Amino acid sequence: MRRWSPRAFDGTAEVPPETVRALLEAARWAASHGNTQPARFLVGYRGDDTFGRIFAALRPGNQAWAGRASVLLVGAVAEADERGPVPNTEFGLGLAVQNLVLRAVELGLVTHQMGGFAPDAVREAFALPEHVRPVVVIAVGLLGDDEELPEDLRARERRPRVRKPLSETVFTGTWGRPAFSDEHPAPAAGGRTAGTGSKEG
Repeated sequence: MRRWSPRAFDGTAEVPPETVRALLEAARWAASHGNTQPARFLVGYRGDDTFGRIFAALRPGNQAWAGRASVLLVGAVAEADERGPVPNTEFGLGLAVQNLVLRAVELGLVTHQMGGFAPDAVREAFALPEHVRPVVVIAVGLLGDDEELPEDLRARERRPRVRKPLSETVFTGTWGRPAFSDEHPAPAAGGRTAGTGSKEG
């Protein structure tokens, strides 16, 4: 998978509204429980008031780099509709956001999803209805130079990507019994077709 979550954004790049619309169209078509479509988004472009209010709600560690992103989005869930409480809302938002970030990869953009923000600050800044809960902030833009990051973040940016093996996360028969061994791992990042080992250029 070519998707990753860098902190180094090009602080001069702009992502036009039509591109952001394409990302949110991908999110709109995500699956959801009973087609309840609980995902909601706030969109801010670097330099505008919405971006500034989203940025102000971030924790300082995220403010150290996220101001260089072209766009900041808040992903929220609508936890009720005209029929009553909506089930599995975070699952629905997660699917929508994954659609969004994979579409961003297709368009040559990078994204970084953050839980490090103050939900109450977002709620107050944007007068969110009681049934809407902010869950995640997503930075969108073009990849920048990691030399512009603070030293501690630069080191994190350059660490190898690591995931737990399937033997620790996928079981069969009984909990803890691996469904797959780790003797023949799937292709590393960039692999195009599982089982062939082919690589993208």
